[in-house]
Amino acid sequence: MTDRRPRGLRVGFDMDGVLADLNSALTREETVLYGEPDDDSERRLTPSRRRRLWAHVQAMDNFWETLEETEPGAVSRLAALASERGWQIVFLTTRPETEGDSAQVQTHRWLTARGFPCPSVLVVRRSRGAIAAALELDVVVDDRAESCVDMISDSAARAILVWGREMDLPNVVLNRLRIDVVNGPHETLDVLVDFDDSRREPESRLSGLFQKLTARLTPAV
Repeated sequence: MTDRRPRGLRVGFDMDGVLADLNSALTREETVLYGEPDDDSERRLTPSRRRRLWAHVQAMDNFWETLEETEPGAVSRLAALASERGWQIVFLTTRPETEGDSAQVQTHRWLTARGFPCPSVLVVRRSRGAIAAALELDVVVDDRAESCVDMISDSAARAILVWGREMDLPNVVLNRLRIDVVNGPHETLDVLVDFDDSRREPESRLSGLFQKLTARLTPAV
């Protein structure tokens, strides 16, 4: 008999700005280079200072392992849900290389240390939409609006945009179908659970009907 149960969700997770707090780490290293800002206003990096900041970061040993989670416990909760629901998770990142181990190895260790055993990590440079299509992903989670639009344009995947910012959403995202907007990774997981449940509803209804039919056809003892 053919198994008609839906396969587990295939979900691609961006790292920085979604699970890992890159902004805080860059602010920390910016302070190392340039000191504290003169006032409370946000310091704006000139292009030359930004290039120097990234050169400084890339010269650090295993920089990617120094980042904190954007929301504590999100990685371990993702691991638990993936195990419970049979989700297939792949972590996608465009991280540049730094001193020490490769960006892929650092990311793998970072995820493992926060409760996700044996993560699949891809360091990618191509369009996220092309990657989502090639991997047949159902959902991709990213913190960049243009990446989300790219994904729904070039693949059948849904996109979840992590937009934990005070500024308004870009017009390119507004009223787009197949893009959900959330504040952080825990809300992302709530959306994924709801989406997964909606996929399982036909299976649950068929299972219930089969049980009722079996009960009717089974002779009483």
